[in-house]
Amino acid sequence: MSNARRWVALTLGASALAVVTSCDTGNGDAETAGEGDGNFTTSLQLGTGSVGGVYFPLGQEYANLFEQNIEVEDLSVNAVETGASVENIAQINRQELQLGLSQHNTANDAVAGVGEFEGAEIDNVGFIGQLYPEAAQVITLESTGIESISDLKGKRVAIGPPGGGTRAAAEAILAAYDISEGDYQPLEEGFEDAKTKLQDGNADASIEILGVPAASLEELEAAAGGVRLLPIEGDALDEIVAEGVFETYEIQTDSYSFLDEPVSTVTVFACMLASTSQVSEDLGYEITRVIYEHAEELTLPQKNLINIDDALLGQGDVPLHPGAERYFEEQGIL
Repeated sequence: MSNARRWVALTLGASALAVVTSCDTGNGDAETAGEGDGNFTTSLQLGTGSVGGVYFPLGQEYANLFEQNIEVEDLSVNAVETGASVENIAQINRQELQLGLSQHNTANDAVAGVGEFEGAEIDNVGFIGQLYPEAAQVITLESTGIESISDLKGKRVAIGPPGGGTRAAAEAILAAYDISEGDYQPLEEGFEDAKTKLQDGNADASIEILGVPAASLEELEAAAGGVRLLPIEGDALDEIVAEGVFETYEIQTDSYSFLDEPVSTVTVFACMLASTSQVSEDLGYEITRVIYEHAEELTLPQKNLINIDDALLGQGDVPLHPGAERYFEEQGIL
């Protein structure tokens, strides 16, 4: 059992107790966001990701946008650092988070009870909407001499923190190049720590699922120089895409200062999730509205990819949050 899966099993095991006790100790005032039943709250915790990724600053900006543009009494939104997708969903299930950023494939695994969520029952996570594509970025430095993903056999490879959705993607990418568990040294690091280890020579490569462009890569280039993105291509690319989770994606040359040509890779979608047991329909409606009607107020470059026409990409079998469903019906998306 992987560390991430063990973490999910342990944390979800306490879910029933957490749900029972949350009626007395839940965040904020219940039943204050528009409906009269449910353990609803207007004091929201928004799970992001590790420092160094896109989720962390994006979550900070969304917390501010929600507070500035939603007229709900006593609304407060606090963005917190987490291990990202897996951890965010598990904490929404335990009513410790009310909102969370996630990869769409991880959210679908959660409601299906497979992958890192094997045997778990996740029934209070609602899909608010797709935000932007996230590219798998296999990062190394020219100084390592690594020129392809095949060269990662026997190397020290950062595969993301426990509680994130990156690990499964990293393992799928490596497997497509015939690199299995035991063929490399996995480093379960957050993106910021992985960047530091690359810079200090304590890691040979890092596989990260990030929006493009990611500021952390330009920071690494400025600090260490010689950043190289390894392409996913050929039969390996076809094998990964054939599994049905990822789509092909090309990182354009102008995405980063250190690129001389486009880089072929795969993508998943970043999405916003909300608790259906703690975020009321009315508040979910307002959150959805702000995401798609105030996207231009974000400062991150991913804002240019957020649009309502693509809002349902990646939803799969994740149920829509009632508030998001009402908003999309009004907008003619459903």
